[in-house]
Amino acid sequence: MTSAVDPRYELPRDWPTTEAEAIAVQERTRASVVVGGEVPEPGTGTGAVVGVDVAYDDERDLVAAAAVALDARDLAVVAEATAVGRVTFPYVPGLLAFREIPAVLDALGDLDRRLGRRPDLVVCDGYGLAHPRRFGLASHLGVLTGLPTIGVAKNPFGFRHTDPGPRRGDWSPLLDGDEEVGRALRTRDAVKPLFVSVGHRVTIADACAYTLHLARDFRQPETTRRADALCRRALKTATLRTRCG
Repeated sequence: MTSAVDPRYELPRDWPTTEAEAIAVQERTRASVVVGGEVPEPGTGTGAVVGVDVAYDDERDLVAAAAVALDARDLAVVAEATAVGRVTFPYVPGLLAFREIPAVLDALGDLDRRLGRRPDLVVCDGYGLAHPRRFGLASHLGVLTGLPTIGVAKNPFGFRHTDPGPRRGDWSPLLDGDEEVGRALRTRDAVKPLFVSVGHRVTIADACAYTLHLARDFRQPETTRRADALCRRALKTATLRTRCG
């Protein structure tokens, strides 16, 4: 017997299908974002940190999402899950969450059942408050699931920043006017920074501390590296099945 879907991983019934509807959802829901909260200190506790990522086959309108749980202390993989579906929302900058969240929720729900517990933190390959409407993928996913989330992106989405110092751990504010929406964070000496922002239920200091803990050996957090590889494999398998079918 299959267990019921946890409602925290179900897509809202009024999920938008147009750009105007999606912007209205962001404007209406962003007030639900909580900046701050308590998450375990990086590298401690007995929980798991989860990375999510997606890959697309635009020719076949396929999207594959992956969720990978790592042991919070040693970063060993403890569970993983994937979900493949059809792309149901057009590509619009600033609205990528509406293309990605349906598959990401499916993958996270499956991962939750495999883990048997809620993760300490979810790390998204994208943005949280560092978004034109302060409601990127990490924030949207956090509000829907209630989980602490952060966004760790490879580019600054048009916001300005000064180059942080050259050493690992150096950072500079990511600014929209005078408002700090995230931080440019150096995760490797003399390597391009990443752009970290609060998603939901965390502080920016904790978001940066976790990013550094997870980027132990590479520029990207291990959560993102693992989820990226897994969603690409899932998409390749789905694409081959589509071709053969």
